[in-house]
Amino acid sequence: MKLFFVIISLLGVGLNGAAQNGKTSFPVGSTKAVTNEAVATFAEGCFWHAEIVFQSLDGVRDAVAGYAGGTNTNPSYEKVAEGNTGHAETVQVYYDPSKISYETLVKVFFASQDPTTPNRQGNDAGTEYRSMAFYSNEKEKQIIESEIKQLTDLKVYKNKIVTEVVPLKKFYTAEAYHQEYIHNHPDNPYVANVSIPEFLNFKKKFKAHYK
Repeated sequence: MKLFFVIISLLGVGLNGAAQNGKTSFPVGSTKAVTNEAVATFAEGCFWHAEIVFQSLDGVRDAVAGYAGGTNTNPSYEKVAEGNTGHAETVQVYYDPSKISYETLVKVFFASQDPTTPNRQGNDAGTEYRSMAFYSNEKEKQIIESEIKQLTDLKVYKNKIVTEVVPLKKFYTAEAYHQEYIHNHPDNPYVANVSIPEFLNFKKKFKAHYK
């Protein structure tokens, strides 16, 4: 579904997107690294959505769209969309631990998706949209698993959480046109009718320090 909208957008063809959403301002990432910066990696469906969710948080410098979790060493958007690479649409989050904790990022990760739907987020279906929390060390793994246990014990979700908790092996940065996609294409039909409403709904529900 999303690939169709990408093609239409690149061809410059407009559909019936909600133009008023183009007035919403979204923080863009910065390429200038900060001292003692840390990196977190998550997959939660469409990486356009994940990018603005994490980039909106105070303490996050940038969220880079890409691919991870698979075996293909030369992934592209088209290849990943075919479902044969094993990769999921992923974001790497560059953040300042003195301003925002990894624990908070993990909470944001779960709050900004439905972690109970295997290989799906909303109308986006396929292995590339599965929920994955990548860890780089044992502490990160423990934090992710602790959050899953807490959400399960509190019965936040009706169904079982199916998020894959796996070590990060390799992250591949996505094509340039996917970076800051919502900021650059607010009137894209998918963005206007899916990505932006999902993001605004998340902000209403999740209490955090936003930019």
